[in-house]
Amino acid sequence: MGNRLSKIMTRTGDTGSTGLGDGSRTHKNSLRIHAIGEVDELNATLGVLLAEPLLPETTRALLITLQHDLFDLGGELCIPSARLLSDTHVERLEAAAETMNAGLPRLKEFILPGGSRPAALAHVARAVCRRAERALVTLGAAETISDTSRRYLNRLSDLLFILARHLNQANGVADVLWRSGVQKEKAG
Repeated sequence: MGNRLSKIMTRTGDTGSTGLGDGSRTHKNSLRIHAIGEVDELNATLGVLLAEPLLPETTRALLITLQHDLFDLGGELCIPSARLLSDTHVERLEAAAETMNAGLPRLKEFILPGGSRPAALAHVARAVCRRAERALVTLGAAETISDTSRRYLNRLSDLLFILARHLNQANGVADVLWRSGVQKEKAG
């Protein structure tokens, strides 16, 4: 584990660079820092979802686990040689997705983000996860990254889609179905 911060305002980033966990410095606009930021935003988005008062306890426990996993992924990105996520992490996502999806009605239509507030927030988290995944893939084209971390984010976005549907069901709200050819309302 890298050094723990005892002083938050260091002023070392005033020149546009930032320190990595291995002691090296890089530009704040580097692909690595961009990916770290996207994973951090995803974690923060899950924190907003966790602030919802009526989440099922199993969902709350899952989200907390996901936040810890994402912090580990951030650690992998911050310390380029570290490998903190394993195949077990990916398998755990797959198992959670299968369990949660088993209780949902079969999808016959595309769905739109929405329904209940917790489901809508899970859809936002899914979109942020896809952006984090794109940033990780971009970084992987330029530098070596873990295949596991890339697979993890891909599975996580699937799980967050399923979670959104699960949260709608738990709140007694139907998924919002996409309808082809819906007419836009004319402005006054």
